[in-house]
Amino acid sequence: MKIKERKRDGVAIIELSGKLMGGPDAETIDETIKTLLHEGVKNIVVNLEKVRWVNSTGLGILISGYTTVKKSGGELKLLKVSDRIENIFIVSKLYTVFESFDNEDEAVQSFS
Repeated sequence: MKIKERKRDGVAIIELSGKLMGGPDAETIDETIKTLLHEGVKNIVVNLEKVRWVNSTGLGILISGYTTVKKSGGELKLLKVSDRIENIFIVSKLYTVFESFDNEDEAVQSFS
C-alpha cells in the first residue's frame, strides 16, 4: 500500500494505491488522518482509484478514519471507488455511510 497526500482548496486528498488490507497500513493511514486534523484540516477525500482490493480489515480502516474525522467536526469522503470495491460497500451497507464521488472537482467542492 502506498499513500500520497496533498491539499487542494483547504481539502486534504489522500491517494491510496495497492491493496487495503490492514497491518502497518492501518497505522500509517490513521497517523496521516490524525496529523491532518492536528494541522486543522477537517475535510478529507480518500482517493481509492488505484486500490485493487479491500478486505474487512481495510473496510475497518476506512470506518475508523471516517469516525475519527467526524468526531473532530470534519468530513471524510471517497473518490473513484472501483465497481469491485463499490460492490463490497453495497453488500456491507457502507454505501449508506460514505459519500462517494467519481470526479475530484465535485468531491472538493462538496465541502463548501
